[in-house]
Amino acid sequence: MNLTWKRTLRTPSSERFLALRDGKDLAAVDLHYLANGSVAGTVIILKGSGLDESNQVEQLLSSLDDEFLPDVDLAHGNLSYTVVIGEVLGNWEAEGE
Repeated sequence: MNLTWKRTLRTPSSERFLALRDGKDLAAVDLHYLANGSVAGTVIILKGSGLDESNQVEQLLSSLDDEFLPDVDLAHGNLSYTVVIGEVLGNWEAEGE
């Protein structure tokens, strides 16, 4: 699939990644590390990314799992994803006074 992963946010219990191919954003992934050792993820497939078949989504999830989640996986029941399709409307940020 030839993906590049870019970490955009990291906290003690979560991370956010962007999946890119040829410099184009394909998906955003938020991972939440739970106290019981499992990981819950939300994956937003961006409209127009070309990731419109379930096998392509599975390849994307497998790539993320292989690169960043060595201690958990779907087969062992300690990793779960919710996958949605969406589009970026914009960014809203706090303004200084």
